Amino acid sequence: MKIKKEYIILAVIIAALLLYLSQRRTDRTLYHLPDVPEISNSDITKIEITKNSTPIVLSKEGDRWTIGSKKYPADTLKVKNMLDVMGKLTLTALVSESKSYNRYNLDDDKKITVKAFDKDKVKLEFDIGKAASSFRHTFVKIAGDERVFHARGSFRDKFDKTVDDLRDKSVLAFKINEIGKIHISNGKQKMVFSLIQPTKEAKSSEKSDTASPKSKPLKIFWENAAGKKADSSKINRLLTTLSDLNCEKYLSGQSKDELLNPVYTLLLKGSKEYKLSIFEKLNKDNENYPAISSENSYPFILSGSQVKSIMEDPGEMLEKKDKK
Repeated sequence: MKIKKEYIILAVIIAALLLYLSQRRTDRTLYHLPDVPEISNSDITKIEITKNSTPIVLSKEGDRWTIGSKKYPADTLKVKNMLDVMGKLTLTALVSESKSYNRYNLDDDKKITVKAFDKDKVKLEFDIGKAASSFRHTFVKIAGDERVFHARGSFRDKFDKTVDDLRDKSVLAFKINEIGKIHISNGKQKMVFSLIQPTKEAKSSEKSDTASPKSKPLKIFWENAAGKKADSSKINRLLTTLSDLNCEKYLSGQSKDELLNPVYTLLLKGSKEYKLSIFEKLNKDNENYPAISSENSYPFILSGSQVKSIMEDPGEMLEKKDKK
């Protein structure tokens, strides 16, 4: 009888324990993830990014994005990266209800607040904290909800930008094969290189090997005004560098008109004229150079390595004859 009673007690304890564990598992899932509105990149006309109470406003004007009241052209790819995050924002789990945000970098000093607008209507607003330790999620808060959630992906770095970070750094761009003339001046020496494309008539007048079944292709080359050939590899290397030139950053506090007496100037002529002027370093200890371009409205900074690849003595660009 005593053994039977112990079995009954044990059974009751097991039943209670199972009920407790079952209830405990249920309690862990008793929450709902907030609905994140679905937005398309084309729906967004303005993005406001605020960190430390300082907002940066990006506005869509036609098919391009500009920054702030000065309407600096924005980097298209960086804006697209932000739009992609907002359009695919997915919450995966509840992290905290404690309202203790410091550990997630969601306190006022560290959070990044993002607002996406369709004209004047806010379509999405959320706070971005740090990435989770796995770097597969980011801690976020949705506007109107005090809880902290995991959002899929690591994306804080896409929004943690300054105005200069977001500006379009392209300062010169063209197709290499459109350029037919290059003017170079380093203040002491000026030289003009022209692209020479021999005509078929000129080629046929030259002595050739009539026994050869195939004629040699016409050779294109560069020469200066005196008829001296340029080193084609150096010319091609220069044009390649200039055809997709990005600056390091923009020069603040000065306009293009305030930069005078360039130390090196390049004028490229093709379907249109492209001009790049490079000026003395701002100080001797600085490795970078101020510059201006016909393709950009603002003065900018080129790195020392960029300038080194551009600013060659014009005379050194002539073809060197092999010594016999």
